[in-house]
Amino acid sequence: MLTVIDETQLSYFDHDPVRPHIDANFRITENRKAFALWYKDEAPAAIICAAFCEDVPSTEEVLDNPGTTAVFYTVWSYERGAGADVVFDAVEWIKSNMPDVDRFVTLSPPTEMAERFHLKNGAIKLRVNEDTVNFEYVNP
Repeated sequence: MLTVIDETQLSYFDHDPVRPHIDANFRITENRKAFALWYKDEAPAAIICAAFCEDVPSTEEVLDNPGTTAVFYTVWSYERGAGADVVFDAVEWIKSNMPDVDRFVTLSPPTEMAERFHLKNGAIKLRVNEDTVNFEYVNP
């Protein structure tokens, strides 16, 4: 089950291995949402954060420019397979609840692990930036 994270669940962000420096409130305010995937009731199996931006960003600094591109800028999981599940469940939630969103991309770190993860899950490498890589999920 996918849930939208709210202000009572900010401690979920304490374990973000990708972007631990991003403020918890930033992740759930303005043009941003965060999602938790649950397999059991005790703790989330995976977390993903998204910003809804004007264009495909190359840096974190533009994650506050509102628009219709969903930008997944961090994802992590506690259970095998949950990372992929949270990506696709978040896409489905966004499609159902935010019909103006018309594109799904990432703002990923330039690591082999991030590349393997996104390519394995059907994304294409869209652009290599100075400190990040954008992948795009086409027809997710």
